Amino acid sequence: MPTPAQTERITEDRTALERILSGPVQLLPLLPALAHALDDPSLLEPELRVDPALSLEPEGGWTDEQRARARELALDALEQLRDHGPAAGGARHTHPAMEWLTGTELGASYVPMLHEELGLEGQDLRAPDWTKADLAPDRVMRVAIIGAGMSGILAAHRLDQAGIDVVVLEKNPGVGGTWLENTYPGCRVDVSNHVYCYSFMQKADWPEYHSSQRVLLQYFDDCVDAWGIRELIRFETEVTAVVWDDQQLRWTLELDTGTGEETLQADAVISAVGQLNRPRYPDIEGRDSFEGVAFHSARWNHDVDFEGARVAVIGTGCSAMQLIPHLARSGAEVTIYQRTPNWLVPRPEYQQQLPDELLWLFDHVPHYANWFRLRLFWRSHEGLLPRLEVDPEWAQPIEHSVSESSAELRGLLELYLHAEFDDRPDLLEQVMPDYPVGAKRFVLDDGIWAETLKRDNVTLETTPIERITATGIHTVDGVDHPADVLVYGTGFQASSFLTPMKVVGRDGLDLHQSWGGDARAYLGIVSPGFPNFFYLYGPNTNIVINGSIIYFSECEVHYVTRYLRHLLEHGHRALDVKREVHDRYNEWIDEGNLRMAWGVSSVNSWYKTNGGRVAQNWPFSLIEYWEQTRELDPGDYHVID
Repeated sequence: MPTPAQTERITEDRTALERILSGPVQLLPLLPALAHALDDPSLLEPELRVDPALSLEPEGGWTDEQRARARELALDALEQLRDHGPAAGGARHTHPAMEWLTGTELGASYVPMLHEELGLEGQDLRAPDWTKADLAPDRVMRVAIIGAGMSGILAAHRLDQAGIDVVVLEKNPGVGGTWLENTYPGCRVDVSNHVYCYSFMQKADWPEYHSSQRVLLQYFDDCVDAWGIRELIRFETEVTAVVWDDQQLRWTLELDTGTGEETLQADAVISAVGQLNRPRYPDIEGRDSFEGVAFHSARWNHDVDFEGARVAVIGTGCSAMQLIPHLARSGAEVTIYQRTPNWLVPRPEYQQQLPDELLWLFDHVPHYANWFRLRLFWRSHEGLLPRLEVDPEWAQPIEHSVSESSAELRGLLELYLHAEFDDRPDLLEQVMPDYPVGAKRFVLDDGIWAETLKRDNVTLETTPIERITATGIHTVDGVDHPADVLVYGTGFQASSFLTPMKVVGRDGLDLHQSWGGDARAYLGIVSPGFPNFFYLYGPNTNIVINGSIIYFSECEVHYVTRYLRHLLEHGHRALDVKREVHDRYNEWIDEGNLRMAWGVSSVNSWYKTNGGRVAQNWPFSLIEYWEQTRELDPGDYHVID
């Protein structure tokens, strides 16, 4: 897998370079890349530094004059790079270049965190700095990882680097998790692909800005082979129960191999089962009475011929809005049953291939892809988060907006909906949300949603469903809607962490009973009573505003490696997080979520448990989670020996 650092020699003349820079490229991250390559910080002119108030704009809110100046600087720099090649010493300017790119004075913690994300020179700054052979060569330590999706293979790689005996238990026949299981038409990542990849395994030549399921699955397959960890994975092996032994101080895992049941013992267990893997079906009367073909988007039936079929799609979340346009183009008669409309974020490049000009720059400018990625990383979370915070003095109703900047953002997204639907006021009324921006996950749109809803063979139905019948759907207004195929685009049981797996900890404590339908964890990673048991993508580690969950997984896995290192260094068998530490942390999390749009709004969302608590989302900055997971504090734990 090529890295962004591998570049080709520039041979183009000035006219060709001008043509490249006039294409759909991003100049903002190009200048730091060129400043680094040429050891020339003068390219980062103060007049071009990002205005934090405009950080969400594609080029940081540059005027036409600023953009022209940036293009001129880049053109001269490309010629210098062509004629003289890269210069040494550019890395010393990385910190000021980061501040120039983000428009922010970066504190002591931000700099190393962003260095990790930048990943210059193919560096793997998050790799373990220890091995078991150095700390406890004679000790036996086996770690079982449940799941070979994005987080599971990351954990396997890191522990393998540290020399830990690892086994990965995967219920599917291949790796990839959600990207293996979701094969519906239109399935793609709704985060920019240059962010949705490992910081130490960056890929410049993604075919699209937001790649399809097949491309993502291939990426994770390639990572497994590049790291040499495929032999650590036991496929088609499902973990049905994990039970702690108070005498042996080990976990026993009960396995269903498809050909029989067996057990396996481990000193530690990492649950990497994810949140978006168990389909959620709506609680609608008569769901089992439908006599046509019915299936969930995550269990797509590829044998169905939709040509001329009457198709009912329940749900308008991210998956449904990706697959519905494909059904509409297949010749089917599609009726969409919408409970809550989504805020659409305009992303013209959502389904576009990367332009040749951008790929050329990735190929010829050292580390441009890294800086391009860092700009997306900052813009997609840290730049947007403040706009979703609740202002206690804000006079508008909470269900409209939560602050002045929230109202401004709402106004921009309302303008987009008007631009898309003003010619159809009936549809505009149906698609306009009545909750604050950020209360539910955004949906990216390149115009395809309006185009689809305006088709003659598509109907958007917002009348609530009363029941499902043998022949279709009956709405509360007494109308029967016949259907041949019923597709559930109703998401996942995201709040039902680790189900249906049984987990029993110290003194017979049942994890699901202790949670009572309201999952909580310290750092989203550990729970009291369950020593040496870790969650990846656990409670309150979801990112609402289109940041990459891979960042969180990297932080979590780093923390797990520090935990295991502590066990080996000090000769402990196990640690159990203190109840008061866990509870105090979750009080802080709850308070944080209640200061965000998704915490105060009453709109339905998968972020919340049945009791109304936000069990999914991380309400703070990314740097705060990075800081919390740098090192293990022994004072947070009881020692079990």
